[in-house]
Formats: sequence, structure tokens, C-alpha cells
Amino acid sequence: MSQDQAGFPAQQQEPPGLTTPMDPTPDHGEHSYRGSGRLAGRKALITGGDSGIGRAAAIAFAREGADVAIAYLPEEQQDAEETARWITDAGRQAVLLAADLREEDEARGLVDRAVAELGGLDVLVNNAGYQMARRESMADVTTEDLDRVLRTNLYAMFWLTQAALEHLSDGASIINTSSIQAYQPSPGLIDYAATKAAINNFTVNLAAELGARGIRVNAVAPGPIWTPLQPATQPPEKIEQFGSDTPLGRAGQPAEVAPAFVFLASAGDASYVSGTVLGVTGGKPVF
Repeated sequence: MSQDQAGFPAQQQEPPGLTTPMDPTPDHGEHSYRGSGRLAGRKALITGGDSGIGRAAAIAFAREGADVAIAYLPEEQQDAEETARWITDAGRQAVLLAADLREEDEARGLVDRAVAELGGLDVLVNNAGYQMARRESMADVTTEDLDRVLRTNLYAMFWLTQAALEHLSDGASIINTSSIQAYQPSPGLIDYAATKAAINNFTVNLAAELGARGIRVNAVAPGPIWTPLQPATQPPEKIEQFGSDTPLGRAGQPAEVAPAFVFLASAGDASYVSGTVLGVTGGKPVF
């Protein structure tokens, strides 16, 4: 599941990035994750579910007994189809929903599409995210950059959650993807880090509001994880050292993050867990 040492061969893609060109190929738990029925009969929507952490969560959810709809950008169709194959191999329904979540109508409509295909909704995973680290300072952040980051990471989360609340009921779970960047921001990711801090606040705030309805709201804060977002947005030389600054001395694999999402989605295992940000950071502190 883990590489022997920190870093990866220097490589570069353009956003949003795809899995196949990555060296090495990320581990999404395809050959390691074993389910035990913890999400039997649940219906989940995972944004950014085509690759990386989203794919790993989708595979794990399916092997735990959930039907899964994944949202992704149209240019990520290749990755989405591969994820769907693993979901159906687990004997569960896979729903593919291409959409640009930066557009309000597409984001809100995505929930209705998922509910119609799945026959309901129990778990919403707001996982889609965007960053750009190929710059030197805050002065290099353009309005176009800022707009893409904010609309992908924050606006879409608000729109999707508002639409989902029309369908979620007692026992449902909302899980947001935060980041170690909310706690230890990198200068080159000032806009991205700011959105992740906002996601933490959103998570705690919404958990307080929805507790009376029996809907739990939590977040997972990954550390450096080997996903297509990295070669698509980091300078090649940083890929060679990616993850080396963690106490464990390496980057994590998507398969190592997926169990956190399963735990938070489970109405049995996490029935009294809400308003929590669960770190999966290779030892970096989350507080």
C-alpha cells in the first residue's frame, strides 16, 4: 500500500489530471479493501469520485454494500468509467454523473439526478476540490484562479448540500473533504488552504444545525495523498519530495484515506460522531 521512500518520479500533467499517466499508479484499495456490510443498502453520492480519494471511497463504499453515484468533470470520463467498473464488480449499482460543479444549476441538478438513479440518498460526500501550486506567492493568484478554487471547493459544497437536504433524513451522513492545509497552510496554496479552513467551519456549523434532524456532518482532513491532483497542479520538482515532510516520511495512498470515510458514513460505527474533522495526515497534527 505504501511506497518504500518519500517522493515520486518528477512528472507533470495539466488539470484536472488523470490516473493512467501517473507513475506509480495510486493504490485505491482495488486489491486490498475488504468490506463487512457496514453500509448495506445505503445510497451515496461522491463528488470527485472518478479518481484519487473519491475513487478509493467509492470502491470501499461499494464493498461495504452501498450503491454509489460519482460526479466528475466530463474530461475525466476515462477515470470515472474505471471507478464504475470496480463498483459494479462489488455487486453494487454505479451511477456516472458528469457535471461542472462550478455552475450552480449543474451542482444543484446533480443531486436530483443522483436521487433519481439511486432511488434515494443517505450519504453525501463533498470531495471534489481544486488547487494550483505552480506559483511563487500570493501576488501570483489571479482572479481566475481564485474563482475556480472558491467555486469548486466552497460554492459547490453549499449548493450540493442545500439540494441534498431535501432528500436526507434521520441517520444520513454528510462528509466533507478538508485538508492538512487548513492547519498547516503552504504559501503557494493560500487560496486553497483558505477554502479548507472554511470547510472545517462549515462542517462544525452545519453539524450543530442538523443534529436535531439526526443528520451527522463530519470532515476528513487528508495530508499529502498521491492523487492526479498532485502532478496536475504541483511543480515537477516538488513531486520528487512529495510527502517527505510528514512524521511518517512519505505520502499516503488513497486507499489509506477511504476507511475514514467509511467510518463516518456508517450509522452504526459513527452514530455519535458529528462536527468532527478526522485527520489522515501521516502524523501531521490536526488541531
